[in-house]
Amino acid sequence: MALDAIFFIVSLFLLFPSPSVSDSTTQFCSAGGEYGVGSCGVSSTRILIKGGIVVNAHHQELADVYVEDGIIVAVQPNIKVGDEVTVLDATGKFVMPGGIDPHTHLAMEFMGTETIDDFFSGQAAALAGGTTMHIDFVIPINGNLVAGFEAYENKSRESCMDYGFHMAITKWDEGVSRDMEILVKEKGINSFKFFLAYKGSLMVTDDLLLEGLKRCKSLGALAMVHAENGDAVFEGQKRMIELGITGPEGHALSRPPVLEGEATARAIRLARFVNTPLYVVHVMSVDAMDEIAKARKSGQKVIGEPVVSGLILDDHWLWDPDFTIASKYVMSPPIRPVGHGKALQDALSTGILQLVGTDHCTFNSTQKALGLDDFRKIPNGVNGLEERMHLIWDTMVGSGQISATDYVRITSTESARIFNIYPRKGAILAGSDADIIILNPNSSYEISSKSHHSRSDTNVYEGRRGKGKVEVTIAGGRIVWENEELKVVPGSGKYIEMPPFSYLFDGIEKSDANYLSSLRAPVKRVRTEAT
Repeated sequence: MALDAIFFIVSLFLLFPSPSVSDSTTQFCSAGGEYGVGSCGVSSTRILIKGGIVVNAHHQELADVYVEDGIIVAVQPNIKVGDEVTVLDATGKFVMPGGIDPHTHLAMEFMGTETIDDFFSGQAAALAGGTTMHIDFVIPINGNLVAGFEAYENKSRESCMDYGFHMAITKWDEGVSRDMEILVKEKGINSFKFFLAYKGSLMVTDDLLLEGLKRCKSLGALAMVHAENGDAVFEGQKRMIELGITGPEGHALSRPPVLEGEATARAIRLARFVNTPLYVVHVMSVDAMDEIAKARKSGQKVIGEPVVSGLILDDHWLWDPDFTIASKYVMSPPIRPVGHGKALQDALSTGILQLVGTDHCTFNSTQKALGLDDFRKIPNGVNGLEERMHLIWDTMVGSGQISATDYVRITSTESARIFNIYPRKGAILAGSDADIIILNPNSSYEISSKSHHSRSDTNVYEGRRGKGKVEVTIAGGRIVWENEELKVVPGSGKYIEMPPFSYLFDGIEKSDANYLSSLRAPVKRVRTEAT
């Protein structure tokens, strides 16, 4: 192996130390008989993937990939190995980094209930669909960030794949400011989310948002926003109820695209005022996308994240006469009318939007029925963790809108770069974690709630068919999905700490200095006494 490759691997280990292999292999492979009972995956820690088209965000090549003890050791043609190596034939298939979903809500307490997918079931579903890491949102406990973090540490103990955390900010005081510093410097959190919606629960006001943006900037943490005008949404909900519109369609009608556009514009302008990067989650409308496009064109550092549901679906389902069908599509911001999804696809293919999440936040039909007589009580959220990689390949690559390298960028690499864990994650390179998928572009899939791995009894993509199927998923150097069989180990997933000051902060100090030098102030004035 070349000296520069050895140096790269050693450097990666120093930056991102991994636990010993025995830490994961000693776990019991049991999850109440639900997944992979009696089988704990491939015991071999050595895997050779032969003859595939290896795709990274910057290039693709025909090569073999050799994995040992959870790390990619070599990527080159015609690798020779001994007999004690598991060999996977990837001829005619794509070998790519496992997906990284930047937006999920597992085991989240919300709207009087808790999401049906916990960290084990949600991650198991993700692995079956080719996603090997996700970043979940921690909700504070009574505004306390550290208490919220500790609660999510407990929730994630049965994790079967790697994960990270964002943190929500729901109030502001000196304690919150101190906790933000603790989380960044000691707990590996480098992003904080501010809800501009959900008045009376999670919503923050502009003064709180400004304080949060300033604190994020000082810590090198990325500020994220759920952009809807919460005050106007509250008025829209009252208007619908007064009109006698209580069903799921009232949800979309009460929070139209203009309110998403307004909040997106406001957050972008406040971030520009503070001069700190901004990440807009679940961009669902042309209105929001246009604001992001204008900001990026002006040079502002704004990231736009569409989610699969907004790219693929339209809102006609919310008018279905069957409440069970209509209610499963309720999420916020709402799925939009025909036209918005295609516009978002175009923005994704041209770089206006940068990466794809899911906002996976699942509730079953019984939980959704909490809002049978009042759409305001329907728990908001849809599935997507298992379906994202397939749907984006079929919709974006299969249609010719993007290339295979673009696909890797928007489903994995850009997330790793934004949250500062590249090239440990999001790459097929020597020294990177062995989180790998083998995708067969000629294999077909069909989505069904009867066969998916989520615990939800519904699926918003029910009956969809497409081409481009993940046939093998390797997570942490273990084959966890192969031959339609899921083999996962509870507790084998690792919490991935994410350092502050990602590439988005490059040049911030210089632009601050340029701003100060441009002020031509304070002006020294001579005081003259009145005569």
